[in-house]
Amino acid sequence: MIVVPIKEGENIERALKKFKRKFEKTGAMRELRSRQAFTKPSVIHREQVKKAIYIQQLQKDEE
Repeated sequence: MIVVPIKEGENIERALKKFKRKFEKTGAMRELRSRQAFTKPSVIHREQVKKAIYIQQLQKDEE
């Protein structure tokens, strides 16, 4: 359960922004979307490898 303490006189928009940020960090929506359809373990592994290669290339280019 996400709790966002609101100080007296604090703007509702600011509190809503804090709530959205905390909710995004939990990853609940990302998990719901990923569970809507089954993804084969081999496909998941392939995507992880592609992401790792991409990150390595970025780090290599940075140097």
